[in-house]
Parts: sequence; structure tokens; C-alpha cells
Amino acid sequence: MQHSKRYRAAREKVDAAKLYTVDEALTVLKSFEGSKFDESVEIALRLGVDPKKPDQAIRGTISLPKGIGKTLRVIVFAEGDLAEQAKAAGADAVGGQELIDKVQGGWTDFDVAIAVPAMMRLVGRLGRVLGPKGLMPSPKSGTVTDNITSAVSEFKAGKIEYRTDSGGNIHAPVGKKSFSTEDLKANIDAFVEHIRQARPSGAKGRYILSAAVSTTMSPGIALAVS
Repeated sequence: MQHSKRYRAAREKVDAAKLYTVDEALTVLKSFEGSKFDESVEIALRLGVDPKKPDQAIRGTISLPKGIGKTLRVIVFAEGDLAEQAKAAGADAVGGQELIDKVQGGWTDFDVAIAVPAMMRLVGRLGRVLGPKGLMPSPKSGTVTDNITSAVSEFKAGKIEYRTDSGGNIHAPVGKKSFSTEDLKANIDAFVEHIRQARPSGAKGRYILSAAVSTTMSPGIALAVS
């Protein structure tokens, strides 16, 4: 893969053999040449879990203390009064069968999908479309609920959803490059501690095997996470 000149220049600033503290990593990250847009800052964790075992597949949500600098696009599968509540709370699209048909047709121009429990017998058919994108509503992530007003408001404000992939990795946004170092550090520390607390009882040995932080367009910087 041919990387850009900017990426190669950024990679030269990273010592591949070093584990950086969060403060050190953010100093290096801030020194990277900027792009034409405000890049997201992302964290990646490799966990010592077996995601093939249901009790070790980690999934949940967190509201980071400093937000993520982005207003998420939220859709809601609901009808009647709950649909009206979703619209009032600021959902970007709300509907029943017609919205299900639209998504079934391949439309996925949104970040979060919420469903009321009564709709799940129909929304369940969207597994092939939403599942691979990590967008399928789930009680574990707080996206299957009758408390629509609260759910929409929290996700619109930057509540993020995370889940382990098939390799036991978790990726999540923790802010924007324009954030202060202090705000990015607060979000990173909060996310790592949250994942640490979510350790499944079945996980043996080291839990957080490695961690790295990067921007949308940069190489990763390995973090020293005990």
C-alpha cells in the first residue's frame, strides 16, 4: 500500500519500538501536519478475550466526558407516540415499515439506529444489512428501548457505541485533533478505564494486550497501558 507523503512524514516522528504515555503520544500526534479537515482522534485496544465466546464479546456504550466533537446521525424505528417522541428529541429519521424498507434497500447514511422493543420482530430482518456495519439495535448497547427521548438525546450529544471485532479489537473515536491535549487525555483515560471495568469474568491472563492512538490520516502511536 502506497502511503501519502504526509503519512510517511508522520510515521518518521513515531518510534515504533517505544510505548508512549498518553501525554507523550498526544504531543507527537499534535505535531503531525494537519489535513484540510479536523481529523478524528481514535483509540484502538487489543484485548485478551475470545470474542467467539458470547460471554467474552464486549459491547456497550459510553458518554465521554469531553464529547467527541461530532453530532451523530440517529434514526429510530418506532410508530405512534414513540415516533413523535423520537422526532421531538431530534432524531434524523423516524419510521416503521417504510424506514425498514429503505434500510433493506441499502440506505445506511446514519451513525446510530435505535428501535423500540415492539419493532424488533421487524427490524430483526435487517441483520444482514446492519450487522456487518455494527449498526444493529441491541439492548446491550442501549439502542433497543422504550425510553426514546433519553436514548436519542444521549446519542445525538456524542454517546458512542463500541464492540469487539472478530479479532478481539475495539476501535472508538475519542475526539477531534483540534481538542486540547487535556480534553483528549480525559476522554482516552475515561474510555480505557471503562473497558477495563468491562473485563469479562471468563477472560484469562493479560486483558489489555496493546493500545494505540491515531488520527483519521495518521499512523498509530503505541500506548503504555498496564
